[in-house]
Formats: sequence, structure tokens, C-alpha cells
Amino acid sequence: MVFSTPIFLFYFLAATLLVYYLVPRWGRNVVLLLASLFFYYWGERSYTVIMLLSTVVDYTHGLLVERCKGRGNLKGAKLAVASSMVCNLGILFFFKYYDFVAGSLQAVGVDLLPVLGIHLPIGISFYTFQTMSYTIDVYRGDARAQRNILNFGTFVTLFPQLVAGPIIKYKDLGEQIDHRDYRVDRFAAGVEIFTIGLAKKLLLANNVGQLWDVYQATAISDLTVAGAWLGVLAYTFQIYFDFSGYSDMATGLGRMLGFEFLPNFNYPYISRSVTEFWRRWHISLSTWFREYLYIPLGGNRCSRAKWMRNLFLVWAATGIWHGASWNFLLWGLYFWALLLLEKFLLAKPLAKAPAAVGHIYTMLLVMVSWAIFAMEDFSRLGAYLRVMFGLGGAPLADSAFGYYFRSYLPVLIVAAIASTPLAATLWRKLPQRAAQALGTLAILAGLTLCTAYLVAGTYNPFLYFRF
Repeated sequence: MVFSTPIFLFYFLAATLLVYYLVPRWGRNVVLLLASLFFYYWGERSYTVIMLLSTVVDYTHGLLVERCKGRGNLKGAKLAVASSMVCNLGILFFFKYYDFVAGSLQAVGVDLLPVLGIHLPIGISFYTFQTMSYTIDVYRGDARAQRNILNFGTFVTLFPQLVAGPIIKYKDLGEQIDHRDYRVDRFAAGVEIFTIGLAKKLLLANNVGQLWDVYQATAISDLTVAGAWLGVLAYTFQIYFDFSGYSDMATGLGRMLGFEFLPNFNYPYISRSVTEFWRRWHISLSTWFREYLYIPLGGNRCSRAKWMRNLFLVWAATGIWHGASWNFLLWGLYFWALLLLEKFLLAKPLAKAPAAVGHIYTMLLVMVSWAIFAMEDFSRLGAYLRVMFGLGGAPLADSAFGYYFRSYLPVLIVAAIASTPLAATLWRKLPQRAAQALGTLAILAGLTLCTAYLVAGTYNPFLYFRF
């Protein structure tokens, strides 16, 4: 089930909210748990068992960790954490990476493992990371073990962020699972944020995505330099508005239900360096790797060589987390190299340079990264990049580029403006009454446009569903 579908908006969400607020507060977690399981079962059927298995495993391990710590048995607590990590990573490896490893070995003539054609359960990369962080948080003393398995199940299966994040750590949500604040203004803010996210997905991401689809389907021999860059620009906006739109919808749904999620995006395309970009893009994933991998490895409190190793491992993991394909690993290592370059050579020049120079530099490198990210076929990726940089004799532009550029220019301009804080800044300068009145009209107009789009549109899942 997808947020941007009529069945979710007009049936599932409406029914869930109605029942949720009709039952007493003590029963709302049960309502959420059942609704979330139904939400996931709608799309994944029998694979719901995998999520329930992960829930039971980490609930049990959390209690075991706390019990061992309470008895002063730190070795036992560490073994329990290790066991939890092995179980979670084992599940993730089997469903997401086994076929990739088996296929890669066969490609080089090593026929050790059969390719099984395993289905990738939606959201497995997200909920395994969430449950794995729970036992670590309990071990570190950052959270208390959850005694009620239904409440813990609610945390794991919470439908607003179940299938595409943001990745929520138990220490950030544990207290809200047990006690949350229900207010009308919080609910209203949730509706507003959800509508903004829905508009990002339906009105911006889906439309610029059509332009990227055109260039994806274009033969390399027919590509021009300008066309290749236009295609990547479209994907640059598509992936941002698709993923940040989902995150906004998740945050909005959370507020409607009384939860407060940490932000996942902070206008990444206004960054003046790649380092800054990664402080603003997919914040929940970056934070997770920093807290649970980078810092335990030693972070930057070690020799330069070990720090570079730590950074390498983090970015290799970040890349391969996104998908079982070599292009994702390359994408992660691409950013590793850029961050090292900025650290040792470019940090001071970028700080002194005009803001526009930093923005252009960052966006060009980020756009190249999205080309790597989007194309799993290395032969097409290499050929596409050669065209982008004018290698191989590709023409600069042609009539097709002119047609698509003129046709999509309005939505590209809107997307460019919407990816900056300009609108939010201007909105904050309005008088309170005017802002409230215009805000209500904007939400109603947005919902009307999105509803019309939903009725006339086709199924279009979020890009991050495949991760």
C-alpha cells in the first residue's frame, strides 16, 4: 500500500484515524500495531512473518541485554548484542545480498552458490536497522528495554515510516511509544506536512520523473551532451522530491498520531560543499551510520590512516545499503573520495569562495553521483557519463533536447525554487492571520490538486521502496 493512492488516503488512513481516536489511550498502540501489520501485509503477504521474526528476536535480546547488565554480566550483555546483530544482518544479507553475491561469483567463474531469485521484502533495510539499534541503545544505557511486546511491535511496524524511513532509533521514540501528546494543533500541523509531502511526490517528483524516463529510454547513440545533463537534472529533482516527499508524509502521519519524528532532509541542494550536502541529505541514515558504525570504529579520534579506513567502511556500507549492485558501492566510494578531497584540499578554498561557486561545484558533483546511482548497468553508465562530459563525439544539443527543455522548463523552475527555503522564508514574514488564512487555502488547494492527480493517475511507487 502506497501513501499516494486513493485506497490509502480515503479508506485505510480514514478508518485507522477514526478507530485510533475512538478507543481509549491504553488501546491505541494495539490499534496502531494491527493497522501497521495490515498495511504491510497488503503488499508483502507472507513476508510479514520476516518482520515479526525480527521483532521477536530483538524484543527478546533487549530484555536479555538489560538482565545481563543488571547482574553485572557485561560479557553476557555484549554476546546478546552480538547475537542480535548477527540475526538482523543475517536476515538482511539473505534477502537482499545473497543473490547478488552468488551472481557475482558465478560471473567470475566461481560456481559455489546457486542464484535463488529471492524476493526483496519492502522496507527490510529500514526496519532491520531500527530493530538492531534498539539492542545497542539498551546496552549503551540510552534506552530502557521495552517490557511490553505489543508496544515494541508498534515501534517496529509503525506504518508511517515502515517501508521507506526515516530510520527511527528507539532512544528517540521509546518514550513516545509509551506516552504521547495528543493535541489539535499537532494534528493540524501533521495534515499540513503530509499535504506538502504528497504534493512533492505527485506534482513534482512524478512529473520531472517522466523527463528522466525519456532519457533513460534514449539510446546512447541518440544522446547529446545537453540532453544527458537534462536527464540527470530531472532525476536529481525526482529523487529529492520523491524521497523527501515520503519523509514529509511520514512526519505528517506521525504527528496526526501523536508522534514527533526527527527531520530527514534540510534543503540539501543549497549546500556549498559535498560535506554539507551529507549533513542535509537522508539525515536519519547518516546519523545511524555515524552512531553505530563510524564512532564505534574510532571515528576521527585515531591516526589519519585509521580515520580514512573508518570513513571508507562507512561509505562502502552506505553505498551497498542502498542496493545489491556494484553501482551503489561505486556511488558510496565516490562520495568517500570527494569527502577526502574536501578534507585535505578543498575545505579552505570553498569556505573563501563566493557562495555561488560552492553551490555550482556541489550540484555538479551531486548530479554526477545521481547518474551513478540511477544506472545499474555499468556499460550504459560508462557510456552515459562519457556523453555528459562530451567524450566520444556526441553532439552538444539537438531538436529533441530543445523540445523537452521547453516542455519541462516550468516544472523544472518550480522544482528548483521548491528545493530551497525561499518559500518558507517568505511565508514566515507574513502576518500571522494572513499566514493562517493563506495556509488553509493552500492546503485545500493542494489536497484538491493531489486528489485530481490520484484519480487520473496510475500506480507510481516511491523510489526508495526498492531499498
